[in-house]
Amino acid sequence: MPVINFVTPCIFDHGAVTKLGRTMGGLKISRPFVVTDPGIKQVGLLDKVVENIPGDYEVFAETEANPTEKQVMEVAAQYKASGCDGIIALGGGSSMDLAKAVGLMASHEGPLEQYGATVGGGKLIKNIPPLIAIPTTAGTGSEVSVGAVVIQSNGLKQTFASPKLVPATAICDPELTLGLPAGLTAATGMDAVTHCIEAVLAPQINPPAEGIGLEGLGRAVGDGWLKKAVLDGSDKDARWNMMMASLEGALAFVKGLGAVHALSHAAGRLSDLKLHHGTLNAVFLPHVLRVNEGSAPTKYHRLRQMMNLPEGADLGDAIEELNDAIGIPKKLSDIGLSMDHGSGIVEYAMKDLAHYGNPRPLEQAEYEKIYETAL
Repeated sequence: MPVINFVTPCIFDHGAVTKLGRTMGGLKISRPFVVTDPGIKQVGLLDKVVENIPGDYEVFAETEANPTEKQVMEVAAQYKASGCDGIIALGGGSSMDLAKAVGLMASHEGPLEQYGATVGGGKLIKNIPPLIAIPTTAGTGSEVSVGAVVIQSNGLKQTFASPKLVPATAICDPELTLGLPAGLTAATGMDAVTHCIEAVLAPQINPPAEGIGLEGLGRAVGDGWLKKAVLDGSDKDARWNMMMASLEGALAFVKGLGAVHALSHAAGRLSDLKLHHGTLNAVFLPHVLRVNEGSAPTKYHRLRQMMNLPEGADLGDAIEELNDAIGIPKKLSDIGLSMDHGSGIVEYAMKDLAHYGNPRPLEQAEYEKIYETAL
C-alpha cells in the first residue's frame, strides 16, 4: 500500500536563510541548539546563518562524518542541559542525521537501537523537539526525508525512519552551496542521482514518488545541471537546480532504496576510512544497475529517457561515463577499500533496510560479485 507523505514546509530560493527568524517564531523556538560540523564553521557558513537568529542560541559544531551512537548520546545530553527548545541542523547529511537522532534521544528513553527501522522501531517514535533543517550540500535530501542514518555501537549503520523525524521546516538556500569544492559537489550530486534512480526502481507502488524521482534524475543528469555545478561552483542556476534535484531525490526515496545504499551503508560504517556516502553510491551504482538489468524493463526505459539515452543503452556505462566526467574515483580500491573489507561489507549490506528495497532479491554471492567487480 502506498504511503504518500510529502508534508515538509520548505522555503526554497536564493536568500531563503533570511527567513530563519520568522520560521523559528512560527515553531515557537526561542533558544535553538545548532548542530553543524567543523568545516561549516571554518568557512563562515555558520556565522552567515546564526546572524539570522534573534536572541540566544547554543552551537555544537563537531559533527563527525557518519555520526555514531556514542556522539548522538553525548550531544543529546548537551541539548537537554542547554535549556534550548528546538534544533537547527546546518550542513550535509551527517549534521542533519545527527540532529534528528539527537532530537529523538532527547525526547525518548534509550537504547537507541530499539528505534531502528530493521527492527520495526519506527512505530515507537513519537514527537521530537521542533527541527529546522538547512542543507549546505545538494545530495542527501535529509531536510525533507523521514530518515536518519547512524552507526550503532554494535557496528550496524542503522536507518531510523518515521514521519516524526521529518524536519518541521526546511530552509533550502542554494547560495549556501556556492563555492562548494568540485569533488564534494560531484559526490553529493551523485548521492542525489542515486536516490532518484533507486527510488524509481524500488518495487513498492507509489506513483507520485516515482514521478518525482524521474523528474529529479532528468534535472540533474538529463538537463546537465550536475556537470554544470561541478564545472563552475559559482553558477547560481546550477546550484539552484542541484539543490532541487537533491530535495526531489529525498521525496522520492520514501518509496524505498536498494542494493547500492545497502552496500554504501555497510562500507560507510568503517570508522577508520571515513568514506563519503555519495562517493560510495557513485562507485557501486553502475555495477548494481547491470545486476538489476531485466528486473524492471519499463522503469529502465523511463530512466534512459530522463537521462537522454537511446533505447537499449547500458545504464551502468552511462553512469560510469558521468562519474568520469565529474571526477568520481573509478574503483573502491581508489578510496581505500580492499578484499579484506569485502566479507564484512556484504554481511552488513544484507542486514541493511535498503537491501529489502532492491527491485529483485540479491543473494550473498551476488553482493560478493558486485563488490569484487567494483573493487
